[in-house]
Amino acid sequence: MLHSKIIITFAMQTNKIYMENPFIYGVATFGKWFTDREEDAKRLLMNFTHGINTIIISPRRWGKTSLVLKVANQLNNKNLKIVTLDVFSCRSADEFYRAFATAIIKQTTSKWEEWSENARKFLSGLTPKISFGSDPINDFSISFDLSNKRILDEEVLNLPLKIAREKGIRIVVCIDEFQQVAEFDDSITFQKKLRSYWQLQAQCVSYCLYGSKKHMMKKLFSKQSMPFYKFGDIIFLQKIGPEYWVPFIQQRFEETGKSISQNLALQICETVENHSSYVQQFAWLIWIHTQQETTLVDFNDAYKDLLNQNTPLYYGYMEGLTSLQINFLRAVADGVEDQFSRKETLFIYNLGTSANISRLKKSLEQKELIDITEKRVTFNDPVFRIWFKKEIL
Repeated sequence: MLHSKIIITFAMQTNKIYMENPFIYGVATFGKWFTDREEDAKRLLMNFTHGINTIIISPRRWGKTSLVLKVANQLNNKNLKIVTLDVFSCRSADEFYRAFATAIIKQTTSKWEEWSENARKFLSGLTPKISFGSDPINDFSISFDLSNKRILDEEVLNLPLKIAREKGIRIVVCIDEFQQVAEFDDSITFQKKLRSYWQLQAQCVSYCLYGSKKHMMKKLFSKQSMPFYKFGDIIFLQKIGPEYWVPFIQQRFEETGKSISQNLALQICETVENHSSYVQQFAWLIWIHTQQETTLVDFNDAYKDLLNQNTPLYYGYMEGLTSLQINFLRAVADGVEDQFSRKETLFIYNLGTSANISRLKKSLEQKELIDITEKRVTFNDPVFRIWFKKEIL
């Protein structure tokens, strides 16, 4: 499977880069840097194997992409191809089509020399234009005449189905940052179009759709009025618990000739509220400070580094916030999670009238500063909450 080979090759190359680094953050993790998610991985593997459409929803940097790549590497079925693409940079349906067609052709063909041939074969109605750069494996793209929308829709959106039938295989198309389609012009019409084609491909093609904006993903897939309502199995990722993180952290220290106590490893998890990316970043900073055995001084120095490294990011979060929005965040930082419309809360935090509350929640959720789960409001970014309490309260 070409895509699995690409992932494995990338992992091997990255392993050389990171072999002295016990922790990875900011990028997809793999191998020994990946911990837990066993139940989620089993469920996703079953969905991939049996052709069930899947939607993965969680806040940013909780490990969605890592989970998908982990399961893609676990598959050992020559008749099942995994295609992955990221549509974050797509700003229109036309750009989505080009990215979609390019990924499908590249990752369902075993030899890059055949990409051009297959593009012309399976997109014959569009007379595609093929582009190769100095590095043909990475600099390959497809473009086509966009004037005939009906043919464009049929040719591109049915592309994985055509290839699956021709080659006698099944395909799983994994699309990262899928919430981006909500930003396209006439987005609802485009979403209806996607579903109308994709829902008829279940025998040969299934889809795994995930993205980093939880509130938008929930709107796309959980609201009855939206085209993708009940499109597939929705997996709401939960945080990885300390029972997995603590032994993971201790093992990574031990494998590099250092040690950290169970108590300090647990404090890492508690400080960043088990946020996957921050656990890895904080553990990495502590590992840097540790000579042999982690001390409380090492922990505290790393804690300062964690805040200092992220301070420019947090000032960016604050830009453009209104006084009412900052006051609302003050309430959340103080531990208020619900009942914001109580007179006492409105008065203490100067939130004005109760009519402001729903608007404040909506605006801050859209900015990805808060997470609302079952009416419970929390900071999306636990370290931002620490910084906010230190610098703003």
